[in-house]
Amino acid sequence: MMQKFQIRKKFTFLKFSSYVKFLLGYMKCSFCFFLQSSPFCTRLIYFISLSFAGLFALKTLKPKDLTNKPKDLDLFFMSASAVTVSSMSTVEMESFTDAQSWVLTFLMLIGGEVFTSMLGLQFMKVKLCRENSIDGRFISNESDVEFAISEDIIDKKRTIKCMSCLVHVVLGYLTVVNVAGSVSVLIYLTVVKQAGNLLKAKGIKLSTFSVFTTVSSFGNCGFTPANENMALFSTNSLLLLIIIPQILAGNTLYPPLLSFSIWVLKKFTRKEEYGYILQHPHDVRYKHLFSSEACVYLSMTVLGFILVQTIVFCGLEWDSEVLMGMNWYQKIVGSIFLSVNSRHAGESVVDLSKLSSAVLVLFAVMMYLPPYTSYVPITNNAETFSGESSKGTKNKDRKMENLIFSQLTYLVIFVLLICLTERESMRTDPLNFNVFNIVFEVISAYGNVGFSIGYSCKRLLKLDQNCIDASYGFVGKWSPKGKLLLIIVMIFGRLKKFNMQGGKAWKLS
Repeated sequence: MMQKFQIRKKFTFLKFSSYVKFLLGYMKCSFCFFLQSSPFCTRLIYFISLSFAGLFALKTLKPKDLTNKPKDLDLFFMSASAVTVSSMSTVEMESFTDAQSWVLTFLMLIGGEVFTSMLGLQFMKVKLCRENSIDGRFISNESDVEFAISEDIIDKKRTIKCMSCLVHVVLGYLTVVNVAGSVSVLIYLTVVKQAGNLLKAKGIKLSTFSVFTTVSSFGNCGFTPANENMALFSTNSLLLLIIIPQILAGNTLYPPLLSFSIWVLKKFTRKEEYGYILQHPHDVRYKHLFSSEACVYLSMTVLGFILVQTIVFCGLEWDSEVLMGMNWYQKIVGSIFLSVNSRHAGESVVDLSKLSSAVLVLFAVMMYLPPYTSYVPITNNAETFSGESSKGTKNKDRKMENLIFSQLTYLVIFVLLICLTERESMRTDPLNFNVFNIVFEVISAYGNVGFSIGYSCKRLLKLDQNCIDASYGFVGKWSPKGKLLLIIVMIFGRLKKFNMQGGKAWKLS
C-alpha cells in the first residue's frame, strides 16, 4: 500500500513538473513571439486570447441561476467587452456570481489602457536591451558608464534607465489610484447606510462592488455589479464625485496626471531620470507621455467638452422625466457625471432612451472622438506599440496607410453589415431596431464607451405578453451574427490607434 502511494506521488510530481516545464516553455516562446511580432498583431492576439480565457473562466464557475444559464456566445461577448473595456452587455450583471464578478474585474484591469501601455513599455525596454546586447543589470550599475564607448550607446543606456523608471511610475500610479479609489468607495458605502443597504438588498458585497466599480471606472469600462448601473445611486452625489476623478485619471487626463506624478517624484527623490523624462518625453517612447504644453491644451479640451455637455444637458433635460426626484445639486452632479462618462467610460445615472435626440447626438459625437483630442493637435513620435517613430516609417508603409479605409468608413461598413443581420427585426420591430439606435450602439462599441439606448417592450408595435424588459444593452436583443460583429467592432475600437492616419487617399477635395 505504501509502495503504491509513493509511486502515485512520484507520478503526480513528474506530471506536475512536466506541466510546469511546458508552461514555462510556452511563456518563453510567447514572449519571444511578442518581441518579434508587429505591435498590431501583438495587441490583437492579446485581446482575443484574454477574451477566450475569460469565456473559459466564466463558463467553469458555477452560475447563480442553474435554470437560466447564459449562452456561451453571451459569455464570450461579456468577456470581450470587459477585456476591451467597452461595457457593452448581453447579460444582466446581477446574474453573475461573486466569483464571476472578480473574473470580470481582473479582465477589466489587464485590458485597461494604462495596464496594456505599461506592458508595451516593458516590451519596448526588453527589445531595446536585446537589440543592443545590454544586460538588465547594466542598466542600474552606475560604475559601468565607462563601458559606453560611444555617444549612441550612452543615449540608449539612458533611455533604457528612463524606461525602467517610467514602468515603475506607471505601475505605482495604477496601484495607488485603484487602491485609493476602492477604499474611498468602500468607506462611503459603509458610512452612508442607505447606499450600502441598496447593495445588500441585491446580495452584492460592498467590497466586491467597491473594487469592481473602481477598476471599471479607472479602466474606463463602465460595468458595475448592479443591473441599474450607477442609476441606483443617482441621488448619492458624493459617490458620483468620488468616481469622476477615477474615470478622468484612467483616460482623458492620464497624460497630465502622469506628468504631474513624475514631477512630484523628481522634487522628492532628486533622481535625474525623472527630470530627463519630463524634458524629453518623446525619447522614452511612451505614447501617453506629453510635453507640459500639450498637457495644458489637453486638460483645457477635456474640461471644455465636459462644460459644453453639461450646459447642453441641463438646458434640455432640467425639467424632463429622467431627472425627476433630484434637487438642483443632484441634477448638476448627475449631468457632470454623464458628461465625463460620454468620453469612453459609459457609466450612467439615467435611462438614455428617454433623453432628447439632440443630447443623444451630442453623446454620439463625444463617443467617436479619440481620448486625446485637443484644441491644439498633439504630435508624438512614439505612436506605435513598439515605440518606432513615424519618421522611420518606410514610404511603402505610408502608401499602404493612405490606401486603407478611414475609421469612419469602417464604421459605415459595420453599420451596413449589422443592418443586414438584423433586417428581420428592423422590419417587425422598427421602433427598437431603427437605424439611429444601431448607429449609436456601433459608435459606443467602437469608442469602447458602453452607452446604450437599450430595448423596451413598450416600443413594440404589437404588444407581446412574453416580452420582458432586461437591463442589458440593446445588443442583447440582436442575433448571434450581430453580436459577433459588435465583438469585432469592440476589438477594432481598442486597436483604432493603429489606423489613425489611414484613409488619406480617400479624402474628398
